[in-house]
Amino acid sequence: MAASMARYIAKNNTKFIKCLSVQKPHVRCLSSKNESALISAKEEVNGVNFHYVRRGAGEHPILLMPGALGSGSSDFGPQLEKLDGSLFTIIAWDPRGYGKSIPPARDFPLDFFHRDASDATGLMNKLGFKKFSMLGWSDGGITALVLAGTFPDVVRKMVVWGSNATVTEKDMKMYDATRDIKNWSERMKGPMLAMYGEGFQKLWSDWIDGFDRLLREKGGDLCLSETDKVRCPTLIIHGQKDAMVGQEHADYLHSHINGSKLVLLPDGKHNLHFKYATEFNQMVTEFLTEKS
Repeated sequence: MAASMARYIAKNNTKFIKCLSVQKPHVRCLSSKNESALISAKEEVNGVNFHYVRRGAGEHPILLMPGALGSGSSDFGPQLEKLDGSLFTIIAWDPRGYGKSIPPARDFPLDFFHRDASDATGLMNKLGFKKFSMLGWSDGGITALVLAGTFPDVVRKMVVWGSNATVTEKDMKMYDATRDIKNWSERMKGPMLAMYGEGFQKLWSDWIDGFDRLLREKGGDLCLSETDKVRCPTLIIHGQKDAMVGQEHADYLHSHINGSKLVLLPDGKHNLHFKYATEFNQMVTEFLTEKS
């Protein structure tokens, strides 16, 4: 997730230049173009100083929800840069214990997705957005599903991809195979090590153990009841070459979210919003702006 963003920034580094002007002690501009300025800031919610980046001034607020161990900046470069800031106000956050929302140290109690959903709702409320849409990738999609099912009145629309309502034995075998980061390529683990240092190995193992507890103690239920309660218009996107999340998970979401749309990308992988950024952004824009 973070590795994908690192490659993107390497190709587009002029778009992510820190401004010299500082607006507030906790707010800074990361782009030199005022019209599309990328603002970095923090807000305290539920006792945590949450970091987020913000761009655009459109009437439709969108919360970008990153994947496991990811941050708003690391996981959504093509969306932060290319989504239309005249249509959308784009907020990309770092969940507690991830990215720049440290402290606290990240932990994984049985309700960590629900805690993230409460934090995200609180952050958007603190920023003045009483109702908003969500783009949720991977773990961020799970959090989005929990949020939409728990706080339905605050959600306009939702897009999720690479996400699942359950974790299975099959999933856990795949996760366990990635536990030792010594087996990761430098390209994949480098950005994570840059973000978390030597703590990355423990954080990744803790994430796997958190899912294992959900499997053992909750039968793999991540957000089954919340998924059934989703009322907002929902777009589910699935890459059919996703090695992390099988199509059965996307099919389940589609069959349990009333009126949802499912789009399959034959060559899409887990990070399809990077490789197919133009098509993804167009699809998302059309869905978010169409009248329900």
